[in-house]
Amino acid sequence: MPHSHPTGSVGIVTPSTQRFTDPLILANGDVLEEYDLVYETYGTLNQSASNAVLICHALSGHHHAAGKHSPDDRKPGWWDNYIGPGKAIDTDRFFVVSLNNLGGCHGSTGPVSINPKTGKAWGATFPRLRVRDWVHSQAKLADHLGIDTWAAVIGGSLGGMQAMRWSLEYPDRLRHCAVIASAMKLSAQNIAFNETARQAIMSDPDFHDGDYLEFDTYPKHGLSIARMIGHITYLSGDGMGEKFGRELRKGNFNLGERDLVEFEIESYLRYQGERFSGTFDANTYILMTRALDYFDLSREYGNDPSQAFAQSKCKFLVLSFSSDWRFSPQRSKEIVDALIAARKPVTYAEIESSHGHDAFLVPNARYHDVFSRYMQQITI
Repeated sequence: MPHSHPTGSVGIVTPSTQRFTDPLILANGDVLEEYDLVYETYGTLNQSASNAVLICHALSGHHHAAGKHSPDDRKPGWWDNYIGPGKAIDTDRFFVVSLNNLGGCHGSTGPVSINPKTGKAWGATFPRLRVRDWVHSQAKLADHLGIDTWAAVIGGSLGGMQAMRWSLEYPDRLRHCAVIASAMKLSAQNIAFNETARQAIMSDPDFHDGDYLEFDTYPKHGLSIARMIGHITYLSGDGMGEKFGRELRKGNFNLGERDLVEFEIESYLRYQGERFSGTFDANTYILMTRALDYFDLSREYGNDPSQAFAQSKCKFLVLSFSSDWRFSPQRSKEIVDALIAARKPVTYAEIESSHGHDAFLVPNARYHDVFSRYMQQITI
């Protein structure tokens, strides 16, 4: 449970681990005989268990969405701007659950975990997952926590895909679905960016076909480049221009100068790649980008998204950001159009921001206001 906290913070939190021994049949036919899920909770579950909210994380997210693990932590959880007392996802009202998905590298069973059949790390042999596999495992966690129905399932980017899949797989187990900066399927361009990032990892000599742990190596350089590629797509051109422009980190263009010139944006990207590659697993990155690529909400419904959403019974909130070109407002409008065609209740807003796809993570007054007002009208 959180300790005492300053205004707007959930305070110091401690992750929990739940082991599941009921086999989980995956979309590709593989079976996980047992698995762990790491999660955090914020707020208090009410007596009727009607105030629970599930946070579905994006590509590089995990269970630590809000608060800090110790007072010395430099930064709080990845969505701390929007989870906490008085914030959009108000922990004075809601019991919030955030988990690290299967295949992750922050405690839940994934490629770095030990395969009980071999006694070695799963590595490249870990099953390929689909978004629906995450949703089914999340439903198992809900059962463990005594939550029959979520007040809301919320996610940004890849998390929004999970939220939409929840509305189809378990229509009676959520009352609201919030889809932020997401899409019903990736464009060819998005798949191309993901494949380029994967190739950067797999071409690293230390990758060893994904079995790098057996060789006591790690494709750090390839993963760093993959993160740099991804990070470029999360920012907008205007945002990068405003923040970095053509400012120099070192060197100059004076005639006769031979020293290497380094731009601020180059230094920034290398820093992001270096930091990420020190905390994330390369096989997890490959697994999660492939799950992102494979997702197509209407594939099993005659490629008609309105027929897909016909299965849902909840209300929807859809949010997009003006400068997000990776998951553009047009992709969110396609979700809204499909919901309207399926005669489902939906609220939509496009938020002005210069932060690109990362906008769903950073402070924004209108975003907070729209998001908060929607969450406030959810009855618990």
